[in-house]
Amino acid sequence: MVTRRNFIINTSLAATAVLAMPSLAFTMNEKQIGLQLYTLREEISKDVKAVLEKVAVAGYTIVETYGFSIKDQFWGLTPIELKKILDANHLKAISGHYNLGSFLADGNTAELMAAIEAAKTLKNEFLTIPWVDETFRKSTEDYKKIASRLNEAGKLCKNAGLKLAYHNHDFEFQKHDSITGYEILLKETDKNLVSFELDLYWVIRSGNDPLKLFMENQERFKMWHVKDMDKVNSALNTEIGSGSIDFKTIFKAADLSGMKHFFVEQENNFAVNSFASIKASSDFISKELL
Repeated sequence: MVTRRNFIINTSLAATAVLAMPSLAFTMNEKQIGLQLYTLREEISKDVKAVLEKVAVAGYTIVETYGFSIKDQFWGLTPIELKKILDANHLKAISGHYNLGSFLADGNTAELMAAIEAAKTLKNEFLTIPWVDETFRKSTEDYKKIASRLNEAGKLCKNAGLKLAYHNHDFEFQKHDSITGYEILLKETDKNLVSFELDLYWVIRSGNDPLKLFMENQERFKMWHVKDMDKVNSALNTEIGSGSIDFKTIFKAADLSGMKHFFVEQENNFAVNSFASIKASSDFISKELL
């Protein structure tokens, strides 16, 4: 168990090491500010066009989609229809979260191939797996199986001109036989086929240190979820810059991480409303981090 004291000490040591490295010549102003559209899930299903217009006005130039299904596509829109709205607002869907539960469970590729076609239509760079059902992640063998499936999916994505990524929560950092699920995924996946989208909030919420992960697994984390933690209640999110996560130090390690794109995400606890919150986060990132 990682205690709060040890976490603070380890984070400080990692931060000192990262800041001391002369090779971090990363220019953050080259990066575009991205938004995970799940942040606006209450609004986007009602009026996709109006929501994406507001996303662009709030200062975002790239987005990450979620919620695709073979039946309903994207909130009732086909990938072609969604792409037209994105283009009209000068937004690029760099990544998409595609649930592939059946593929991870039994290797059925129907869901995966449908996701690949949607991702290609949207011109996604990354097809990202956002979640693994609890039934399929109870042991080291389960995680080894997941890693094997990720490698398979990575090959299919590569053949289609896409890249595969895996997005974490906190459950991956639970130990199974003295090793965490996340360690297994990092070790057992082919770095040429599988990248990782590191959700910084969930890493820190689980008691781990993203800087330590960067140093031990350099250039594996091609994308980040930038999600802040409420100072009073760690179970809640807040606007970027208003919480307890030291993003300035983390962003200085972008090169070490391998980060190419990042996406703001806020799942709850909006100060005024979700649109005001994404604007506040975009403004802070523009002024303080890029």
